[in-house]
Amino acid sequence: MSLLHPDRLFPAEPAQRAIARRLFAEVEHLPIVSPHGHTDPAWFASNQPFDNPAALLIQPDHYVFRMLYSQGVPLHSIGLAGQGETEPVATPEAVWQTFAEHYHLFRGTPTDLWMRHVFGEVFGIEEPLTAASAARYYATIDTALRTEAFRPRVLYERFNIDWLATTEAPNDDLRHHAALQADPWPGRVITTFRPDPVLDPEFEGFDDNLATLGELTGEDTQSWTGYLAALENRRAYFRAHGATATDHGHPTAATADLSPAEAQRLFERVRRGEVSAADAELFRAQMLTEMARMSVHDGMVMQLHPGSFRNHNANIFSRYGRDKGADIPVRTSYVQALKPLLDRFGNRSDFTLILFTLDESTYSRELSPLAGHYPCLRLGPAWWFHDSPQGMMRFREQATETAGFYNTVGFNDDTRAFLSIPARHDVARRVDCTFLARLVAEHRLLEDEAAELAVDLAGNLARQAYKLS
Repeated sequence: MSLLHPDRLFPAEPAQRAIARRLFAEVEHLPIVSPHGHTDPAWFASNQPFDNPAALLIQPDHYVFRMLYSQGVPLHSIGLAGQGETEPVATPEAVWQTFAEHYHLFRGTPTDLWMRHVFGEVFGIEEPLTAASAARYYATIDTALRTEAFRPRVLYERFNIDWLATTEAPNDDLRHHAALQADPWPGRVITTFRPDPVLDPEFEGFDDNLATLGELTGEDTQSWTGYLAALENRRAYFRAHGATATDHGHPTAATADLSPAEAQRLFERVRRGEVSAADAELFRAQMLTEMARMSVHDGMVMQLHPGSFRNHNANIFSRYGRDKGADIPVRTSYVQALKPLLDRFGNRSDFTLILFTLDESTYSRELSPLAGHYPCLRLGPAWWFHDSPQGMMRFREQATETAGFYNTVGFNDDTRAFLSIPARHDVARRVDCTFLARLVAEHRLLEDEAAELAVDLAGNLARQAYKLS
């Protein structure tokens, strides 16, 4: 019995389902464009076998361990080592057994959809994952991972990936991307510039990060002009290694446009460590506008991912560090927050700012009207907690009437979980075809128009928005 129904996510109404099937046939096998994600470039540079099923499919995936932790499963039992942890870290086999015993927790979630796709389509497994089948699952996947057919580059080609962007910190040496550039392998794996560690005074290690930035660039990062020059230097370094975009994960969407003298005084307070929470927010706001100015100059696409209270669980953060499933969405404002930046650059069609949100109440109230007016703005797809069938449908329903389809950028998977990339794009394409099928059935679109839209949403809009050619 297959783990996947061929009509999954299609409408239950027969006429609309038939339209969705026809639309999906146009896009099902199109190449994958993944312009924003968090896979490890070392996988593709070294092309070494993946370690084991747990390290590949469970331990990097915060969707998985946040659900397990919410049900009382300790993180050490899924192989995560914590500071001061007294219990031994579980073996990969034990981690997989724990995951299987709790797999029922994921029913109805996108994680279940993605995992079923990985198990069935990637590894050819047909029986459900349960405590009883866990050992067989582990043996099947572990054996496969030791074969040439499951090396990272082979999977990249098997998945029909056209472009894959990773995300690196500003002080990363990009040695894996340099190795890929020097390699004749035709896969297109590029980097993305994520400067948060040197733009956010509240980022842990900010002072050290600033010092390292100065060492790497030969600029005086203790002065405002030297700091800006160092950032421009690193942006050029990232562009030389394939980057077409920057990414900013600020707590809010606040922007500012201070005078040079005001900006310099603010930077001096930041540099001396005399920064209040309000100063830190103002500095981040000013730096988003500075990043926009630099994007106008160098052509890099700018992405803004605000609205997450990062590392909300202080105990988990102190013991296990960042990105352990405790990031929580917060209310986010865009209209007033973005106005200083938009007053300077909003009317430019040679600058692109892609906006994401975790606050769905802003789709129809703020984001769609903004993107439906300003030439520089585009809307990113349903993100993170809303990267789900219902979340994608809510996005289309709330954004399309005001922003249209062509002020959006298609889909990106934004994942560390490499093997789930085809699954996530499959879900997005099915949901888009379902939405388009309804418009066709309601005589709001011709079917050939819907088919053209489906192709654009599956890849063309992402290529255009992220300047991938």
